[in-house]
Amino acid sequence: MAPRRRPAWPGEILPRTFFHRDARIVGPELLNKLLANADGRVGRIVEVEAYVGAIDPAAHTFRGKTKRNEVMFGPPGHMYVYFTYGMHWCANTVCGDVGEGNGVLIRALEPVAGVEQMRAARPKIRVDRELCSGPARLTQAMGITGEQNGIDLVRARDGYTVLDDGMPPPENVPGSARIGIREGTDLLWRWYVAGNRNVSKP
Repeated sequence: MAPRRRPAWPGEILPRTFFHRDARIVGPELLNKLLANADGRVGRIVEVEAYVGAIDPAAHTFRGKTKRNEVMFGPPGHMYVYFTYGMHWCANTVCGDVGEGNGVLIRALEPVAGVEQMRAARPKIRVDRELCSGPARLTQAMGITGEQNGIDLVRARDGYTVLDDGMPPPENVPGSARIGIREGTDLLWRWYVAGNRNVSKP
């Protein structure tokens, strides 16, 4: 059997130290980084939300560790994928120290490469800016399901990673209220690239 080829990622894989920080620091710094799939699908991260464990009533980890959320309590740099509303997957990067239960929800991407594959994954979408403009939309477009829960984005052996292609995050991005939550609505832990048409809700 021929050895598996390492994908030619369009940027440098973010190191574990990037994720080994408070989710409220990682969140805005993830803006303009790339979420990439080894099959060629790439999207620029343009909207995120931080969730901060035991101090955050909106976090899945607020009440402690369960079978569903155990990945969030694990090492930083892994992907936490969960099912919501009985029909959608959402993807997060695990952040902070082991045991803290912190993470950053990726809410929207700007399609960069593999757009035809994204369209095939979401055939009813007519406008490309809607391919990844929301956490459930982007997982469909990028082929992310529960099978990716727990994968290591830093080692990138499971086909997904987060890359730095040299584009810096926007400066002085103000936080705003997170979307679709009932508790913690006063915490301004959502950040997005102003003016980007792929953001779910400017």
